[in-house]
Amino acid sequence: MVKIAVLVSGGGTNLQALLDSEARGENPHGKITLVVASKPGVYALERAAKAGVESCVVSRKAYDSPEAFDAALLEVLQSHDIGLVVLAGFLSVLGPSVVAAYPRRILNVHPALIPAFCGPGMYGLRPHQAALARGCKVTGATVHFVNEECDGGPILLQKAVDILPGDTPETLQKRVMEQAEWKLLPKAVAMVCSGEIV
Repeated sequence: MVKIAVLVSGGGTNLQALLDSEARGENPHGKITLVVASKPGVYALERAAKAGVESCVVSRKAYDSPEAFDAALLEVLQSHDIGLVVLAGFLSVLGPSVVAAYPRRILNVHPALIPAFCGPGMYGLRPHQAALARGCKVTGATVHFVNEECDGGPILLQKAVDILPGDTPETLQKRVMEQAEWKLLPKAVAMVCSGEIV
């Protein structure tokens, strides 16, 4: 059984999708055993508590350097015997030491079809704003392995979502989450836990 840590920074909708998928028995080879938030008071922590999952806060602001933050995060992950790390709206960039400790064992979901609208600063509503500004007819979401390049790791799964007339960044964000992110992320996690993707 692969122990999974989900790293969050906000409401935790992708975390909820993972918890719901697990409750339906869709990931028989993995279990979410830890939720790590980048700041206290985020709603994702309440979701973890409701699901009976241990949680903690490792705040970037509490450390005087990125290296110290990475060391603290790594200590938490390793002390919980974590085998797979899932970034679900986690807004702190993982440093080389964390990436090196979990080669092809860190997954991220990104709200665009990489290589479009990705990289540093492309998070939250920004990829959706960019897709609308460019006049795209289609956008979507991508689940990829994390490496040292922001949004640059090998792609596991992608799903396209139509952009509709009258879409705002907010309506597009909601549809991409519902139609792509919440489906792709649990599927990718289950595939990695089962050994289907090595």
